[in-house]
Amino acid sequence: MRTRSAILRESGMSTPYAESRPITIEDVELKGPGRDEVLVKIEAAGVCHSDLSAIDGARPRPLPIALGHEASARIEAVGEGVTKLVPGDPVVMSFLPVCGECPMCAEGRAALCEEGYAANAAGTLLSGARHIHLRGLPVNHHSGVSAFSEYAVVSTKSVVKITPEIDLTTAAVFGCAVMTGVGAVMNTCNVSPGESVAIIGLGGVGLSALLGAVASGAYPIIAIDIADAKLEQAKTLGATHVFNAGDPDIVEQVKEASKGGVRYAIEMAGNTRAFDLAYKIARRGGVTATAGLTNVNSRFEISPLPLVGEERTILGSYMGSCVPSRDIPRYIELYRAGRLPVDRLISSTGPLSEINEAFDKLRKGEVIRHLLIP
Repeated sequence: MRTRSAILRESGMSTPYAESRPITIEDVELKGPGRDEVLVKIEAAGVCHSDLSAIDGARPRPLPIALGHEASARIEAVGEGVTKLVPGDPVVMSFLPVCGECPMCAEGRAALCEEGYAANAAGTLLSGARHIHLRGLPVNHHSGVSAFSEYAVVSTKSVVKITPEIDLTTAAVFGCAVMTGVGAVMNTCNVSPGESVAIIGLGGVGLSALLGAVASGAYPIIAIDIADAKLEQAKTLGATHVFNAGDPDIVEQVKEASKGGVRYAIEMAGNTRAFDLAYKIARRGGVTATAGLTNVNSRFEISPLPLVGEERTILGSYMGSCVPSRDIPRYIELYRAGRLPVDRLISSTGPLSEINEAFDKLRKGEVIRHLLIP
């Protein structure tokens, strides 16, 4: 079949993207689903920094590539061997296909699935196939999803069936922002009621982490960013204290507000300055966790002495340490119960044709989550 899809051919083009147009909407050929694969109709897809890192070249991907990794959809058709999904089922996409069989999956650490990681790095589906072709040439899949499209073919390991009781536009953000942010709090850090938390970087993932901290009963909950507008939004979402990262006295202010430093400092900005701040505001015996994906050339240096003398811990959190089939339905139920108001993170929606303009807004920090509606 033929479908419209957003294709990135070259990374690192000049900004604004509304002028340089790095992404083009193309009429592509989409091969039907193979064994253990499904054809889906995309309902909504979130504009995320992980896509932006491919566009600006911070984290290179195999090109050309059909972008988009955070989305909701409906099953249109199923391939051979698919028995648990039928046409019409609502699903949320997972940006890492989970094979269920590799050593990491066997340990219950689906976010580190070795087969899924290898497929994503190669730009293929979990099966190793590329189902998108443009003028006869293969196009790479982004995170096994390629959601900035009208239709997509994905592995059954890349979708999670969800309740029909949730609006599918809202459901899109559960595939990345919510899974990563809430998961970092609840899974990676395992925050308990009354424990202090600081979130550094208040984009879609960071504010999702803030909501996760509120749902976990953390106190105090400290929100940090360089944008005052985001700090104001953090207050409305449950932050007990907010600080501008540009304040020269921010470390002392956070330590005063948290009585010596926070138990968990969670970095979501994706840069080394934010990570350095997170490390400095964590207390003795505290945890510095990061889910921010930095430029591939970034480096961070620390003295190992405090790791021993203060029993510090540094944690990485990928995909919120989630098992998508377990955690996405769980977080949706928390949303339906009023405990994770993630709909408040959706800044705006727009057509697929305005994708370059949407990434300009994300790059300038003008939106939390903008959703493209194919």
